[in-house]
Amino acid sequence: MIDKETRNRIIALVNKEVVPAIGCTEPMCVALCTAKATEQLGCRPEHIEATLSANILKNAMGVGIPGTGMIGLPIAIALGALIGKSEYQLEVLKDLTPEALEEAKQFIAENRITIGLKEHICEKLYAEITCSAGDKKSTAIIAGGHTRFVTDFKDVSEKTDDDEIALNMRMVYDFATTAPLDEIRFIEEARTYNMNAAREALKGNYGHNLGKTIDRPLSKGIFGNSIYSHIISRTASACDARMGGAMIPVMSNSGSGNQGICATNPVCVYAKENENTSEELIRALMLSHLTAIYIKQSLGKLSALCGCVVASIGSSCGITYLMGGDYNRICYSVKNMIANLTGMICDGAKPACSLKISSGVSTALLSSLLAMEGKCVTSSEGIVDDDVDRSIHNLTSIGADAMCKTDDMVLQIMATKGC
Repeated sequence: MIDKETRNRIIALVNKEVVPAIGCTEPMCVALCTAKATEQLGCRPEHIEATLSANILKNAMGVGIPGTGMIGLPIAIALGALIGKSEYQLEVLKDLTPEALEEAKQFIAENRITIGLKEHICEKLYAEITCSAGDKKSTAIIAGGHTRFVTDFKDVSEKTDDDEIALNMRMVYDFATTAPLDEIRFIEEARTYNMNAAREALKGNYGHNLGKTIDRPLSKGIFGNSIYSHIISRTASACDARMGGAMIPVMSNSGSGNQGICATNPVCVYAKENENTSEELIRALMLSHLTAIYIKQSLGKLSALCGCVVASIGSSCGITYLMGGDYNRICYSVKNMIANLTGMICDGAKPACSLKISSGVSTALLSSLLAMEGKCVTSSEGIVDDDVDRSIHNLTSIGADAMCKTDDMVLQIMATKGC
């Protein structure tokens, strides 16, 4: 068993990275930064200037803002100034009312918001908001984490988490499977939030309705009324609602609500239909979420690699555990995932994310089944290494470094489309 001090550090890390969020976390990050700048200004801004990193722009251009029926940054910024509260963190806009929405639309119509790209910056997660009223000005900056305020631009280059524990796969597995249950029971909150989001999604028509589509007769004729189809449906439904602008909170992972959904719902559905115990579900959820956190430690909060790759590796570990898999089988599932999904690009947060999540979850199930048969992609194939941690770092080095040019091209394409 891992010692008490190490367990406490891991628990603190999970509590920091697995938190509730309403809506896509990139526009919510910008709204949060706007709320802070407005609070510092001490009055309603007359003008707001947002200077953002390319990855923030990419992830905020095409996603619905909860409760507004609108997409993109202007409405998120306007509402952040008018009704946002920084103390709410990634639930910054939860006090939205119809009156506030109309006021925000008017704020936009009066051309009070300017949005631009922050040049010459290496940090992928960066939001700088300057609010002004008369001769008063106030600036707030978030960098390196969706809720991490810094006081100056130069702080961006500083290491963000000196005390953060460096994970490895063995530590992740040992913690999830041996920690006293009462210490990790809090991860059940992720099930409460994210499975509820899937249920609420069925009450409306959000995004591309992928979750609902999987539940329809034609789809059942293709996929059957199976554990597989139920996992895809419940996971995609929650993503449909979140990307479609539903005012539904989800439990995020490493700053991403979709990653939180993808690390949670497949594990919960499988555990229910496989009749696993409550303890097994708790440990599987912790294994899934902590695996995703571990991978993100070397990948970074935002990258050119789709977050569903990271989270579905986590859910594959959780499902393999629920199938009765030991550490070696779980490592097999990780390697099988890396052999399949590496290179899936992130082209921004949007309703179509539910399609990518479904691809990731489908691969997670295949990888788990293959692992339980004792089958694993070998080190003679592609980027997979005999050592599971090296395999993970091979994946993240591609996502964080090698795909930077891809990221630039994706943003260029998105910014110059006819729409």
